[in-house]
Amino acid sequence: MAQREYPNITIEDYHIINQNSQSARYEYLDGELRMLAGGSADHSTITANLTGILYGLLRGGPCKVYNPDMQFQLSESRYVYPDVTVTCDPRDEAPEDSKTHYPTVVIEVLSPSTETTDRGKKLLYYQAHPTIQDYMMADSQSILLEVYHREKSRWTFSTYKLEDEAKLESLGIQFPVRDVYERTGLIRKHQ
Repeated sequence: MAQREYPNITIEDYHIINQNSQSARYEYLDGELRMLAGGSADHSTITANLTGILYGLLRGGPCKVYNPDMQFQLSESRYVYPDVTVTCDPRDEAPEDSKTHYPTVVIEVLSPSTETTDRGKKLLYYQAHPTIQDYMMADSQSILLEVYHREKSRWTFSTYKLEDEAKLESLGIQFPVRDVYERTGLIRKHQ
């Protein structure tokens, strides 16, 4: 299958399009404009489950959990909307421009249309960002969580399946993978 072509536009045009859009959200990666499509029911459920799990585990502490409505500015030429973002940096407590700039954890829920970008460009961009300590990918086609964790100057990689406890070391938390996939078609197949 041929790789999808995305229109190239200036950063100024991106800001105008993104700010004036009432029904769609757009990511911008080095000149490429990418409209975010709606996900499947399982994609939405996985995102909601992860947001709820993290909120519950981090509630009352210094970290904030954001859903996919929060834009994250990776650099001057890269703007994304991760499925879940966790920031523990006080500079993000009340951002003036409503963008997260200092996340600790970024989570993308993979779908067939985004998987290549999430595993490729975004993986490299997230790893290059100085504050990101964990990058998790949650598969929406099978029960699998993949976590890249920063350890000083290198990254480690872990995978978690249905009966495992997933770990986000930068936050000092763990949770059952089963909870991430609760009420999805994927979990019903394993019952």
